[in-house]
Amino acid sequence: METSDGNLGAGFSGGGIQASLSGRYATALFELANDAKAIDMVEASLMRVRAAIDQSAEFAALIASPIVSRADAAKGVAAAAEMIDVDDTTAKFLGVLAQNRRLSQLPAIIRAFRALAANHRGETTAEIISAHPLTDAQVDALKTSLRARVGREVAVDLSVDPALLGGLVVKIGSQMIDSSIRTRLNSLAHKMKTGDEHVAGAKG
Repeated sequence: METSDGNLGAGFSGGGIQASLSGRYATALFELANDAKAIDMVEASLMRVRAAIDQSAEFAALIASPIVSRADAAKGVAAAAEMIDVDDTTAKFLGVLAQNRRLSQLPAIIRAFRALAANHRGETTAEIISAHPLTDAQVDALKTSLRARVGREVAVDLSVDPALLGGLVVKIGSQMIDSSIRTRLNSLAHKMKTGDEHVAGAKG
């Protein structure tokens, strides 16, 4: 299989996911995992990679840096892959990303792969962004609520954004539910500004 980046390939399935570079890489990896009957194993490895990005500033800097050489990037991700015990397919895939200077796409690739895996299992994927890490009980409650809303099993992709201040942002396909404190404050500020303008206009 080959793409314009040279090492991963054609024969994609996955609809709109293929429209982006990260989606094409994710689809190529999904096809490799499917052929090897290792979708769950690869997904678990990718979640460990996602955790490493979130928890290690050094690893996050490595994948984001545009100046690290291909060789150094490959050595870095190989060492990380061994440390967090990812499977061989995922480890080789990380090496390809390093050689193609596409490591910065990793977070988006992981999200796209999880969406493909969820669809393969007959599930819907929900991206959940919270101001603070959610407890297992909170995640289970969210899954139950979302399952009732969409009428099917829901796989969740969790991430943390302290800038939200509190609350959640939930994305399911093209739908977004934003209950974050930041958005509420922005909305309140807009209403207050609009109100002030109305008052000023009335006085004028």
